[in-house]
Amino acid sequence: MTRVIYPGTFDPITFGHINILEKACNIFDEVILAVAHDTGKQTGFSLEERFMLCEQATAHLPNVKVSTFEGLFVDYAKAMECRIMIRGMRAVSDFEYELSLALTNKKLSPEIETIFLVPSLKYMYLSSSMIRQLATLGGPLGDFVPPVVADAMKLKYGKTK
Repeated sequence: MTRVIYPGTFDPITFGHINILEKACNIFDEVILAVAHDTGKQTGFSLEERFMLCEQATAHLPNVKVSTFEGLFVDYAKAMECRIMIRGMRAVSDFEYELSLALTNKKLSPEIETIFLVPSLKYMYLSSSMIRQLATLGGPLGDFVPPVVADAMKLKYGKTK
């Protein structure tokens, strides 16, 4: 069985993330969607909220398991007996950060490989930070996130359509 981990903040999970997950599910037996506790970012949703939203948004994918982790990703990957990390690559602007992350993880744990997946064209521009900004300004979210996420953002930000 081939197990991979797709780590991230997922604040919130978007259709772009789900598109990457669907692609990974077609390639690998098990995909662990690992919601990071330590993000270095100010998150809109708590770890528990992000976990619940990810579980609900991926319920249609039977080979996805949602979990959370703290600390270094490579330590989590070792604990999960997993050697492959999935990352989404939207645009050239992602390349430098994602390459640095992959090389740092490789230095910390040489057995970890990073595989980059590109989302479908209609999701190339999506980012969680853009969705959070859209929600705070009262914009519509239906084309960007699953209904459960849009509802949670409406409750959190109180302005979305």
